[in-house]
Amino acid sequence: MDPLNPILDVFSRVWDCTARRTSVIRKLQENLNSLRDAMDRLKHLKNDVKAKLDLTEVQRMRPKEEVQFWIQSVEAMEGQVNEILEEGTQQISNRCVGGCCPKNCWSSYKVGKSVAKKLTAVERLRSIGNFSDVAHILPPADVEEMPTRLTVGIDSMLENVWKCLREDQVGIIGLYGMGGVGKTTIMTKINNEFCHVNHDFHVVIWVVVSKESNAWRVQKDIGYRLALSFPNDSSLSSRATQIFNSLSKKKFVLLLDDIWDRVDFQAVGIPFPNSENKSKVIFTTRSEALCGRMEAHRKIRVECLGWEEAWDLFQKMVGEEALNSHPEIPKLAVVIAKECAGLPLALITIDRTMASKKTPL
Repeated sequence: MDPLNPILDVFSRVWDCTARRTSVIRKLQENLNSLRDAMDRLKHLKNDVKAKLDLTEVQRMRPKEEVQFWIQSVEAMEGQVNEILEEGTQQISNRCVGGCCPKNCWSSYKVGKSVAKKLTAVERLRSIGNFSDVAHILPPADVEEMPTRLTVGIDSMLENVWKCLREDQVGIIGLYGMGGVGKTTIMTKINNEFCHVNHDFHVVIWVVVSKESNAWRVQKDIGYRLALSFPNDSSLSSRATQIFNSLSKKKFVLLLDDIWDRVDFQAVGIPFPNSENKSKVIFTTRSEALCGRMEAHRKIRVECLGWEEAWDLFQKMVGEEALNSHPEIPKLAVVIAKECAGLPLALITIDRTMASKKTPL
């Protein structure tokens, strides 16, 4: 064995160690530039992720915890990198011999080592930040409160509907009456009442059906409330299957406003309400006969307001100031209120006009 081998081995190791440390010092400026560029790219990525999160706020979604933690990590990294960049720049400016030799090799080496580590950490954060999704879809609110108008004389009607809702054997309730009598207002009150009372329904869904509606539109509105996603080329039956599978797992209330023809529950995907699933469907229509075709377990007729109730509503809508603005207006108001024949919609429409009147002309 050559007696010089151990010495050469030690020398080689010392040389490798020295070379590595020298390389860290020599490449300080290069690594500082790389770190600065990498941090800029990371900040741009963070801004993109935050922009996606801003969009999710209006899309009923909840940010993922890992995304929020990543943003916090990036913001913390920004402060750390700024400190390292400042230290590194100071080390470069303190060099002597034309800027090639550091005054304090050990200090310069430590800073260079920190720069290299931060560069690796920044690149790692940037690789993690390429999220395919930044938020979870939130489950729908059980009830969405809706704006409603001033009402009088419907308390007994609402109580009647709530009584039916409490009966297990009553799954489908039909509210019928002539146009303008207040069926939609009553439905709105029913919907909003679920926001203020304790109940065990998983979801309350409001759908305006109307004369021009079709099964696809009904499916679309129900699907939105259930947070379902329908492919653009999906068929009526495939959407019905999605809706059925979702509603079958829930105790639901479905409010169908202003229906003009029979809604085919099977075609749309609505499980038939019964005493087993204890779900409910409430609908409004102008036709009593349609209540039969919808297989309503209870039919409730919505009638015009009596004179006292109609006059009360009229006065509240017009306002005391308008009624007392001219001696002839109260007499005219009584005549007009009677002409409305107790129809709330007609009363409200006329009231809006009279509220700005100061003279009977």
